[in-house]
Amino acid sequence: MVETIQQQVAVTTPDGICPVHLHRPAGDGAWPLAILYMDGPGIRPAVQEMAARLAAAGYVVALPDLFYRAGPYPPVDPKIIFTDPDLRTAHRDTYMATATPKNVMKDTQALLDALADQIDIMPGAVGVVGYCMGGRLALIAAGTFPDRIAVAASYHGGGLANDTPSSPHLLAPQMRAKIYVAGAIEDANFPDEMKARLEEALTQAEVDHRVETYPARHGWVPRDTAVHDPVEAEHHWQTLVPLFDGVLKVG
Repeated sequence: MVETIQQQVAVTTPDGICPVHLHRPAGDGAWPLAILYMDGPGIRPAVQEMAARLAAAGYVVALPDLFYRAGPYPPVDPKIIFTDPDLRTAHRDTYMATATPKNVMKDTQALLDALADQIDIMPGAVGVVGYCMGGRLALIAAGTFPDRIAVAASYHGGGLANDTPSSPHLLAPQMRAKIYVAGAIEDANFPDEMKARLEEALTQAEVDHRVETYPARHGWVPRDTAVHDPVEAEHHWQTLVPLFDGVLKVG
């Protein structure tokens, strides 16, 4: 495993200061930029480890704390939050509600601007990957920044083709990125009819894409969730890294 280093930087956005965790390979060099959009529980060791593993594959990985508008929050245990209805409601209303697509796209623009002159980041194309709520945000980012984002991946994302005005599938005509979507089985957040709707939208817009379903439950990638599936989490790495490499490390 390639050694990586981590630092935290403060990115000024229109709404305040967003803490961003940067993971990069140790040593000299310039690497493509990848933005990792966290899942609903927020920043914690399991997500930092995911960012570090992607960095070890040869990327500068930016992991923004999308809940900064609500202020600092204590360490989150997904196994507790998502099994206690009261805690889940409080977390959703206090923190997750602040990470709207509009807000996060403002954060993404600020992040891209702040990292534009970093000497260890290759200029040009960027990759984005997200998990659960972050999977939805990754696709929205691909449609919002088509001139920057060349590849986007969504793992156990929800609401990817629903009836809301911010549904990612509505942005398909603006997408230029290569898109990869991995859903979970029996997932109320991304049922079969929604997968078909997303597939149709991407196909009609002639977006280079793949939508598939893993034999795992919603939230299977991070190691600290109750539904973590080690085999399918590794499957996710075997799709994500080649996907990014094939777009961002060519030429």
